[in-house]
Amino acid sequence: MKGSWVTTFAVGGVLLLLTLFLGLQFNWLAQASDAERERMQRRVDADTKAFADDFNREIQAAYFNFQMDAATWEKADYTEFNERYEYWKSKTQYPELISEFVFFGKEPAQPLKYDPVAKTFSAADVPADLASLRAKIESSGPFKNFYEEAYALVMPVHEPEKHLERIILRRSQPGQEAVVRVPAQHGFLLIALNRSVVSDRLLPDLIAKHFPEGNFRVAVRNKEQTAVYEPTGEIVGPDAKAGLLNLSPDSMIFFGERAMFSKVNAERRQGVLITESVESKTFTHSQTLPDGAKTGTFTFELQPKVPGAPANVKTRTSVLAAAGQGLDPWVLNVQHATGSIDTFTRNEFRQSFLIGLGVYLLLVGAIIAIVLSALRSKRFAQRQIDFVSSVSHEFRTPLAVIYSASENLADGVTKDVVQVSRYGNLIKGEGRKLSAMVEQILQFAGARSGKKKHSFSPTSVAAVVDAAISECRPMLDERGFDIKFSVDENLPLIKADADALSTALQNLISNSVKYSNGSRSLCITASNGNRRIKLTVEDNGLGIAPDDLKHIFEPFYRAKDVVDAQINGNGLGLALVKDIAEAHGGTVRAKSEVGKGSEFTIELPQK
Repeated sequence: MKGSWVTTFAVGGVLLLLTLFLGLQFNWLAQASDAERERMQRRVDADTKAFADDFNREIQAAYFNFQMDAATWEKADYTEFNERYEYWKSKTQYPELISEFVFFGKEPAQPLKYDPVAKTFSAADVPADLASLRAKIESSGPFKNFYEEAYALVMPVHEPEKHLERIILRRSQPGQEAVVRVPAQHGFLLIALNRSVVSDRLLPDLIAKHFPEGNFRVAVRNKEQTAVYEPTGEIVGPDAKAGLLNLSPDSMIFFGERAMFSKVNAERRQGVLITESVESKTFTHSQTLPDGAKTGTFTFELQPKVPGAPANVKTRTSVLAAAGQGLDPWVLNVQHATGSIDTFTRNEFRQSFLIGLGVYLLLVGAIIAIVLSALRSKRFAQRQIDFVSSVSHEFRTPLAVIYSASENLADGVTKDVVQVSRYGNLIKGEGRKLSAMVEQILQFAGARSGKKKHSFSPTSVAAVVDAAISECRPMLDERGFDIKFSVDENLPLIKADADALSTALQNLISNSVKYSNGSRSLCITASNGNRRIKLTVEDNGLGIAPDDLKHIFEPFYRAKDVVDAQINGNGLGLALVKDIAEAHGGTVRAKSEVGKGSEFTIELPQK
């Protein structure tokens, strides 16, 4: 009992410790999942911003580099423009990004189209989609620097002004009318972009650069939520967003001199405008409207260089009437390939936890299996002890009879021929019992060791039944049993070991006699049904309790009631019957009711 409690506490302690470890693992995985989610979110935010910055930088270079004042167009001297164009092509990775340059002067001047071969602007027919923009650009509506329908950037050209040092940009408050005091407008330069270069080269290259592992899907949409670029389908609920085609003042970089072009990255600061003059032109503006939107109207205030400065002080400056409605014509949407970062981290958490749970269940299962195996071994060990005790008792009775009879004969207690014959028959009978018990034990040991070899041959079922009854006849007659047996006519031959099958029937008959409980009737039948031969032994004896019925074919098992009643037996008979039936490809089953008897049936396949 003490050992049992110690084992129980030890097993319970191990299971409790494993459960505690599982809980700790769950908490750790949850924390690790949250940390991974935050790390991935920061990373995708940074990569998305870098993607947008690179894209915007490429577009800005193709835009601000060609900011020219009105003198260029009035004099028709395009030397500086050609130098800027050649310089831009030498620095960009996408020289085919710009497909057309078209200059619209004041009405009714004819549009001028740039000829890259002749390196000059000349009057020429322009594509209809670009020509149709003139009326929209010159309308009194909010200024736009990008028209998606024509894939064109619009660069305003203003008249030169005097006494200008700073251009201060501020957003007007919602509901206020925009007040813009800027130099007089001279015209517009349209920079037409190549759609295929943007969609087939620029965007894919940026995806490969910033999202090389393919874990994220990228799509670009305009303000109307119309797809601009969706290589992997529509994205719903993106993990990160960023504005594209951003030409707002906080990202303006003007290149007034070629020498400054190479210094852009070093000198780029928010709100700094590098112009043709050495002086810096400062822009200040608010980032967002009170409602959180990124749209609004700029108010330009032109201030003199120095209060009261002479009228002849001139500062050449490049002026951009920038950004009317919408700083971000396009929006970059980035989403994890699994649907979202949350989905990915949840799946990773679930997978890791399931692996841990699997290990936990494996360990618990192993512990339970070991405990059950130990209990089963203990149970079998107890049955073996009971078996040894039963066999010893079974052997002791016949040996005592044999010893007593032989001692009487040896001492000459009786010399009567009849008495001597009776002693001889008694010794013979008890010796037969000992031989049967030894044979049963040897048969069981052989069957369990796999060394028992059956000799199968075509066998008559009726002959097997007759042989079993003949072997049990002395015992049946001694107990006064009334045997009824019937064998169906024309039973087919079966492939069987006749001796082994007869032994199985003898064990069933012996059990019926042993547990008869005063009843003296026994019925043995052999029948054919559904291509199965059925051998049935039925009695009206003690019967078997339901709890014991499921264990009766286990080796060494004996019901408690039987042991308490001191009915002789070793618990091997029914186990041997089961082994013989299974060796013939058949089965054995039992039906019983306490106090009414039992029915055992061996089913064998036909030949």
